[in-house]
Amino acid sequence: TNCNADMAATVRCGEKLPCFLWCMLLVFVSFALLPSPVSALVEGLYCGTRICYDVLGVSREATKSEIARAYRQLARKHHPDKHRGIGSEEAHDTFRLLATAYETLKDEETRKDYDYMLDHPEEYFSHYYHYYRRRLAPKVDVRVVILVTVLAISVFQYYSWWTSYREAVNYLATVPKYRIQAAEIAKQQGLLNKTKERGKNRRSKEEIREEEEEIIRDIIKNKIDIKGGYQKPHVYDILLFQILLAPFYLCRYIVWYCYWIYRFKIKQEEYGNEEKLYIIRKYMKMSQSQFDSLEDHQKETFLEKKLWIKENFETHKQEEEEEMKKKMALDPRWKRYRRWMKNEGPGRLTFIED
Repeated sequence: TNCNADMAATVRCGEKLPCFLWCMLLVFVSFALLPSPVSALVEGLYCGTRICYDVLGVSREATKSEIARAYRQLARKHHPDKHRGIGSEEAHDTFRLLATAYETLKDEETRKDYDYMLDHPEEYFSHYYHYYRRRLAPKVDVRVVILVTVLAISVFQYYSWWTSYREAVNYLATVPKYRIQAAEIAKQQGLLNKTKERGKNRRSKEEIREEEEEIIRDIIKNKIDIKGGYQKPHVYDILLFQILLAPFYLCRYIVWYCYWIYRFKIKQEEYGNEEKLYIIRKYMKMSQSQFDSLEDHQKETFLEKKLWIKENFETHKQEEEEEMKKKMALDPRWKRYRRWMKNEGPGRLTFIED
């Protein structure tokens, strides 16, 4: 019986032994793959297995001027142009190693990292991180790039907005309704009732016409409030000022929201017209500029229908959708489009005239 027990124990040990050996082998391979803690000089970092100070023949206490002088002397000695033919490849490698050593030691921050690597060879992965962080870091400050980009976008915004505003003013100057009104205002102000000029100061009809057009455009700019995407641009609307004023807007919104909760949730005050229009705008999912472009009678209709109440707004929305469906059903252009989609469709080639 004892013999059988010993044999069973031996078999169990024999079953566990291969697993133990595998664990030991893995640990040994892991340590073998890691660099030796004795030396931090590895290929791919700085001067590789060579010490940069030894490459230039200077001590670790050498100054920047001494390092530069040693590099210039060695660079002239080992320049590839002086070693053409046999040994040119070796001279090229030596010259490249000298350049790497000089680039490493001439910069204070890089030299500091390199000295730390020599003094703390066991921090293997930290050395890799610091080396490639400096090597792959952008040469230009990222903050400067962001600032220049924001400025460029802001300038483009402001220019495009002014272009749209001028186009809107020029268009309104051609609309008879606004043009007649502007001309009447100009006559009342005495801008178009000037006496005819004679002699040398007499101007051509084209010059007089251009002056009148400019007067009409100026009156339209001052008298008509253009809203929406063609409104008069303001400097504080561009991206640069929006970013600078973002903390102010955020604080103002927090204060406004707390005041809203205090007035209408805690004290249960009734909404004013401004608050009612704000709720309606939120229900309609419109921006402030879009809502401001609506006519005054439309806003009065919203208030009369009490659309700040959720149920009334849902009913109003359904009524508008039904009305839109009826208009589209009675519109001959929509009927023609549906007939075309049914008979030909967008994917067919036809020469039938509508």
